[in-house]
Amino acid sequence: MENTADKYRAILGRYLPGAAVEWVYGYLNLHRIHLHIARERRTKLGDYRRPYPGHERHEISVNGDLSKPLFLWVFLHEAAHLETRLTHPHAQPHGHEWQAHYARLLADHIDWFPTDTQPLIARYIRRIPLNRVLCRQIETALRGQAPGQQPSPTLDQQPVGIRFRLKNSPERLFEALGKRRTRWLCRCLDDGRQYLVSGAAEIIPEC
Repeated sequence: MENTADKYRAILGRYLPGAAVEWVYGYLNLHRIHLHIARERRTKLGDYRRPYPGHERHEISVNGDLSKPLFLWVFLHEAAHLETRLTHPHAQPHGHEWQAHYARLLADHIDWFPTDTQPLIARYIRRIPLNRVLCRQIETALRGQAPGQQPSPTLDQQPVGIRFRLKNSPERLFEALGKRRTRWLCRCLDDGRQYLVSGAAEIIPEC
């Protein structure tokens, strides 16, 4: 019979590149991490939560609808938050300490990413502070799509003033007013309210 460890490795294999499964399995056990495979979320791809008082386990969540390379990319991002928490408890969430941990994790495992994205990742990890624009380019490249399917455009690829619907929540119509770092200030044309929308959000442009 298949034991619990083999079953867990098989589950990880659904979401991770094959070469990464054994390392991630060992990493989860080493740091006592509960890995939560989350439903699709529009506002984030993953997160890290430190142990609650009286609990010993860290928690990393990653969206389960991601391509395998993007799932790994996000997992390493959140693992860097965990390591920063262990080494510098009071550091800023994306400060130099986190950036150093993330760059090291990516450098150690760059061979697990698609060959055509490795030059971009190598450029990214050589830059401290890490380049947000380059990060978005890599995430777009890692998204992947089903065979024969065209990738959905992202908000970062659009001009100011475009009207669009979010691919994963198309019931509302938005207008892009301008970019604020990694997010766009947008006005919902249905209720008149303003929202910050991730530049990586997949959209349906309105003609």
